[in-house]
Amino acid sequence: MPNLLKKRSQKAGLPPGTMVYIGEAKSSKARIRVIDYDAKKFKEKEAKKIEECFPFRDSPTVTWIDIDGIHRLDIIEKIGKCFKLHPLILEDIVNTEQRPKIEDFGNRVFIILKMLSYDEKTLEIKIEQVSLILGPNFVISFQDNVEGDVFDNVRKSLRTNRGRLRKMGTDYLVYSLMDAIVDNYFIILEKLGEKIEDLEDELLIKAHTETIKEINRLKRDMIFLRKSIWPLREVISIMERGEIPLIKKETTIYFRDIYDHSIQIIDNIETFRDIIAGMLEIYLSSLSYKMNEIMKVLTIIATIFIPLTFVVGIYGMNFHYMPELEWHWGYPLVWLAMLCTAGMMLYYFKRRKWM
Repeated sequence: MPNLLKKRSQKAGLPPGTMVYIGEAKSSKARIRVIDYDAKKFKEKEAKKIEECFPFRDSPTVTWIDIDGIHRLDIIEKIGKCFKLHPLILEDIVNTEQRPKIEDFGNRVFIILKMLSYDEKTLEIKIEQVSLILGPNFVISFQDNVEGDVFDNVRKSLRTNRGRLRKMGTDYLVYSLMDAIVDNYFIILEKLGEKIEDLEDELLIKAHTETIKEINRLKRDMIFLRKSIWPLREVISIMERGEIPLIKKETTIYFRDIYDHSIQIIDNIETFRDIIAGMLEIYLSSLSYKMNEIMKVLTIIATIFIPLTFVVGIYGMNFHYMPELEWHWGYPLVWLAMLCTAGMMLYYFKRRKWM
């Protein structure tokens, strides 16, 4: 389960634009992949050094530079100098606690998104920050983790020249990357929806302590989902309104489609939050109902024993002059009277539907 906040104390007091990696400590090497293409040509390679990407800055073709491993500050600094990225952009790239946002720097557009993945073993949602730099002829993507992403279909489309991706510009490539991230949200929500349905059935049949733990985990997941996806609506809204010069007018309609998807995802998240809140209420109501049932049984038992205790208390006083103590049938008669009293009370309770 993701932490609420990562440690930011090491940034305190530093001037704006200072790069400080905020995230989980990593020892893995960075991975740099370059895809250069146009409608007829395609070239893909994995760069061993960041300097191999520099010639593509002024290339007439479209270039996608994918950097996995933002903990390598030296790589981020070098590519920032070569592609003339603002220091504040570099600072935000290595800060994995940023909210989704978009900033227009004229000939550079900076976008931050949250990429989600679902761990089938731990049943937890993992959140990774993805930063995109949109330039006139290049797109640079920055990811925190080296292992896996949701862009495989985009790479496959570029390799096979499927669809309009290689015929369009960098703005359409950014759209494709953002669309892959947003489409993956639906997969995460489907898995969470199945989990919620299973918990609902379990809650109605027999709830236990593990059930409430799972409900609380889902509630926390929804908080992180809302935090990661809710600002995305504003980001896409800016892009689809045509306010950014680097995004062509014919591409804005595709961003409008992502905007519709983001609204649908947010609606699903709000629905899931309401369902989970209702599940908590059902669980607490079931606990109260069970407690009331237990108290009812105990109250009936205590009520039945009140007159019996009274009778036993009278004949337990041991006064010398008590006529009934000398009767031959006194003991069985007392038992008979107590059993009849208990039976009459049980009959009365049952007629009143108290049990």
